[in-house]
Amino acid sequence: MSKKQISQQLILTFLSDFGDRDIYVGVMKGVIAQINPRLAVIDLTHQIPPQNIAAARFCLMNAYLYFPVGTVHLAVVDPGVGSKRRAIAVEFAQGFLVGPDNGIFSGVLSQSPAIAAVELTNLNYWRTPQASNTFHGRDIFAPVGANLASGVPFKQLGQEIDPASLVKLDIEKCKQTGNGVVGCIQYIDHFGNLASNIPASYVQGKTWHVQAAGLNIPGCKTYSDVSVGEVVALVGSHGWVEIAINSGNAHSKLQLDWQEPLQIVLT
Repeated sequence: MSKKQISQQLILTFLSDFGDRDIYVGVMKGVIAQINPRLAVIDLTHQIPPQNIAAARFCLMNAYLYFPVGTVHLAVVDPGVGSKRRAIAVEFAQGFLVGPDNGIFSGVLSQSPAIAAVELTNLNYWRTPQASNTFHGRDIFAPVGANLASGVPFKQLGQEIDPASLVKLDIEKCKQTGNGVVGCIQYIDHFGNLASNIPASYVQGKTWHVQAAGLNIPGCKTYSDVSVGEVVALVGSHGWVEIAINSGNAHSKLQLDWQEPLQIVLT
């Protein structure tokens, strides 16, 4: 494949909470293939905990930069499906976002602000004008994402809306203290690692530890800086301070959950 062909490759990423037990993911890919079987559809994950918009927000926010400019990101974690929540597409510097207006895109847009946004009101790009009340992923988001990735002009997808009106998920921001930073757990990964909402910049070049679950957890560089089974704090590959256990599961052992507090102490 030539460089020119590579640069013209059409990419659609797909993230959801559908899991792999049911047909939902396959059906949406079928709808996409009916519109353009040449699209490269890349699964980010379909193991978002059910209805957990915050987890979807985190995963998308930490994935979009690894894709070419112009990529369309389709994300469907949609507990408000069938309600008055808007179906939207958003243009930003790296590409486009397609999904429900429920805060799922607020992490991406906090790093790369929206250039324009539309409500998906043009029925010509839906699978059917009579969309299901429970499966907008199949009937609205998949066909819109496929059409957008295939070159349909963004503004043809629907009514333009003010990007400032997009829903923002209420994720508490970390706060500096006299001797450190107070934050909370914003994501729990497959290994049970606890990612905080404290970015790496707060601890870079410093000596520090984390106070959480009644423990003083040493700030290190790698998991193996402590013995197997011991708790460690470090900056994860996603760029956020996390709590982990070397070869273990911090979520299970420490019983810390989403939004629970932690504190970094600089020493």
